[in-house]
This record gives sequence, C-alpha cells and structure tokens, in this order.
Amino acid sequence: MSQATTGAPQHLTDDDVQAIDRLRDAYGRLKLELSKVIIGQHDVIEQLVICLFAKRHALLMGVPGLAKTLLVSKLAETLSLKFSRIQFTPDLMPMDITGTDILQENSEGRREFQFVQGPVFANIVLADEINRAPPKTQAAMLEAMQEQRVTILGKTFTLPPPFMVLATQNPVEQEGTYPLPEAQLDRFMSLIELDYPSEAEEIEIARSTTGGELPELAHLMNAQDIIGHQNLVRRIPVPEHIYTYAARLVRKTRPSDKTSPAWLKPLVAWGAGPRAIQNLILGAKSRAALMGSYMVRLEDIQHVAVPVLTHRIITTFAAQAEQISAREIVNRLIKETTDDSAK
Repeated sequence: MSQATTGAPQHLTDDDVQAIDRLRDAYGRLKLELSKVIIGQHDVIEQLVICLFAKRHALLMGVPGLAKTLLVSKLAETLSLKFSRIQFTPDLMPMDITGTDILQENSEGRREFQFVQGPVFANIVLADEINRAPPKTQAAMLEAMQEQRVTILGKTFTLPPPFMVLATQNPVEQEGTYPLPEAQLDRFMSLIELDYPSEAEEIEIARSTTGGELPELAHLMNAQDIIGHQNLVRRIPVPEHIYTYAARLVRKTRPSDKTSPAWLKPLVAWGAGPRAIQNLILGAKSRAALMGSYMVRLEDIQHVAVPVLTHRIITTFAAQAEQISAREIVNRLIKETTDDSAK
C-alpha cells in the first residue's frame, strides 16, 4: 500500500501535506490542459514536469516533427513562465545566447554601453539541436545550467527563477555536429526519448492540427507557485532502504565496481557518477509529490531510473556491435537490483 493512502509521516507538516495534495491536483489539471494541443506523449510530459519540480534540466531526443518545440512552449504557457527558443547552428556565438554590451545613446545624448539580455534570460529555455553548435558555444550554457547565472565581460548576471534548460538532439542526422561531452551530458538530469505516435494518435493529430488555430491554454500556476513546489519536493521524506537501492543501482553501472554483474563488464566502458544518485533521489521525490504520495516509494525510483541513467552510461564497441543499448542495460540492472532487494 502506498504512503499516500496510509497517512503522512510525522516529519511532514500539515501544510506540506496540503501542498502535496494541491500539487497532485494541479498536475492532473496540467495534463488535461496540455492534452488540448499535445496528442499522446504522456510519459514525456510526466518526465518534463518531474525535471521542472526537481529544479533540473532535461535532454530531449527524437526525430523532427514530434512536437518537441510545441510541447515545451505550451508547458511554459500553462505555467505562466517566460519561454525562449535558441536554434543552435555552427555559427552561433556565446554572446548570441547570453547577450552582450551594446553602445547606445542615453537620454542626455551621451554614448554608453548598455547590456542587452540574450535569450537565456527566460524561465524555460529550449536549446534546439544543441549538438549543432561548436563546443565554445555549448560551454556558454554550462554556467547558466549549473549556477543559474552568466558572466559577460567580467560582470555576473543572475537568471530569473525558476530556470530550466530543455535541449534537443536529432538522433538521425549526425553529420557536422559536435557531440556533447560527458561533463555537459551529466548536467542534464534526464534523457527523455520521444517516439512516434500510435496510429490512433496520428489520426487525431491530423484531425486536430489541420483545422483552425490551436486553443489558448489556461494559466494554472505562476513562477512563485513553482518555486514553492520545488522547495516542497526537497522536503519529501526518503526511507533508508530507498537510498540503499539507489546507491546499489548506480554502483552496478560501473564495470570497475565489485558489485557490477559479470555480463555488464564487456558492454560498459564507463558508468554513472555520483550526480546520478542525486538526480535519482530528486527525480523520485518530484514524482512522489506529483503522484500525491507523502513519501518516496520504490516505484518512484524505478520510474525515473531509465531517463536518469541512460545518458550516463557509455557503452563499448562490443555492445554497439551487438546492438545492445544503454537503455536495455539499465532496464536489466533495475530488474536485477529489485530482485536482489526482495531476497
């Protein structure tokens, strides 16, 4: 039986319990509102919202035409957040993202430098095809993602909270791209993969998008509401056995660890680092709150494990030759770790 039905733990206040109930109800309304313009993609929406309330960033992977931009922009619309889209190209410069000082004439007729904000000054930033920009430009996003600030010409500017980067990559066309280094991939909490819609969903897409204009969506929250929910997520209790399960799962991804299974060692060159367990716990806390649970459950960890761990595992040539993906490896590790915990 889930904690949501057995009562709240003693270390959650009554206000926290009521806030969790409000967040669960708001999440239900959010899904209903987004369904007016987004057909399907229920798991994708859930993972995006989990990242948002965990105060983390996400990497979206999918072929063109799966409504990635529309989904992110409509999510920002329903949450009353400022949305910005950056199209990454090989000639994009760091100042095109962060902004720069421009010489302008003031009211007194004198010329002076004034800072003009770049598109990164938003609440939700969509970094479209981030692997098309050169490493120097990709690196300009690192400080913004990690510190929620940017430094331009020696001056530091704080980005408006809440702040979230959603970066997209096209898995099909890799020619002329600059793959993200592992250090930058690790700064994304989740790799969210979008797949093609079902036949019924595709028919509904054709029916709903070839008529009139898309409907206006209701504004369900504002920035202050979201910041409050992000703080609430941090207070969700985690049982000790959940910490143990998460640690064992992450450590098994490392081929050099003594707990790593024998079948994994020839398939994985590099496993997940300590940031993985941080994001597993945060993601599980966020999902628990969204589901209306007053405590993190094992199913919450299992639900976020694949998107959190997949992009943190580097497979070997042997795995690639056998067409064994990091996702398959993570799924097998989840099953084995769960079976071991049940003994």
